[in-house]
Amino acid sequence: MTDPEQPPRDARRRRLLYRATHRGTHETDLLVGGFVARRIDRFSDAEMDALEAVLERPDTDLADWLTGRVAIPPEADCPMLRALRDAAGEA
Repeated sequence: MTDPEQPPRDARRRRLLYRATHRGTHETDLLVGGFVARRIDRFSDAEMDALEAVLERPDTDLADWLTGRVAIPPEADCPMLRALRDAAGEA
């Protein structure tokens, strides 16, 4: 888990954490940012690539998918997005 007092060590992880916690809507900041903050130090390069792709999605879509209001469409479905959704369901 990332210690809030100790930011991730490398620039890419710091950028991803910032993007995940400053999405634009409070709900998505909490859902995405919380997930990323807890895991960012353990993400592989491939997982960070997948996270970057998810972060390109609009906030409204992410919020709907992560809360289960709308099913994740096949063209957006990926392991990272499913992990985010599963973590949101646990919160």
